[in-house]
Amino acid sequence: MDLKLPAVSGSSGHLVIERLKDANEELDYPGKVFTDREMDYSEAMQAFVQASKPLSGAPKETAVVENTSPRAEIQQLRQKETLLCIERRGIRKRRELEDAAWQAIRDAQRPAKVIEQPKTRAPWGSRKAQAEQQKNLREQHRQQKKQRQQEDEQWRLDRKSLREQIALLPIITAWIAILVITDNCTRQCLGLPLFLAGSHVTAEMVVTALWALLPADLQFLISDRGVHFTADIFRQLAKESDFVHVVIARCQ
Repeated sequence: MDLKLPAVSGSSGHLVIERLKDANEELDYPGKVFTDREMDYSEAMQAFVQASKPLSGAPKETAVVENTSPRAEIQQLRQKETLLCIERRGIRKRRELEDAAWQAIRDAQRPAKVIEQPKTRAPWGSRKAQAEQQKNLREQHRQQKKQRQQEDEQWRLDRKSLREQIALLPIITAWIAILVITDNCTRQCLGLPLFLAGSHVTAEMVVTALWALLPADLQFLISDRGVHFTADIFRQLAKESDFVHVVIARCQ
């Protein structure tokens, strides 16, 4: 391909995207030390460690990828359903106030009972105006009821749609994590420890598995910059086992 695509990495729990540079610009990166054929493997690895950025310090800006697992989708849908119910309760309270206002208008339009009060002629045109006003109020009330029915139907459809989406999503209740340990030269697999804790795997669990699987003459251990490999207990493992921990470099 003539067009180079940016490299991406998500090993640290965040999405890191390579910043493409000008083709004429000379690239400078830690892995460049391996282009020197005169250096042996140990010297190249030591030079790579020195050229790589340390694990401590301010992390680089990364773009966080939204979790789109089925569990997260179900949680988002349930939050939408909760907000829908909260909005529904607010509409009901507003309707109660509107109904109370309508009732007050109806009570005011009812003629009051007057005992032994002489009859007086109403001004010309006043009854017609009152009848027209009452007619307009009744029409407004009917329109309001019609609008409420439409709102109720739309609310039921929205709630039904959310519940159908939740029902279609698979519910995953357990995860199994696998740590792949391979030799960097022969690509031979040294072990595939399983962790039933899944996403709750701790650095202590990883270190315990490595204690039993790593060869005694290990010189270098290469890993990503995940939290399991940057913890204090992992640094203690490297110190006690006398190997150099090499972390892959981030995209520049």
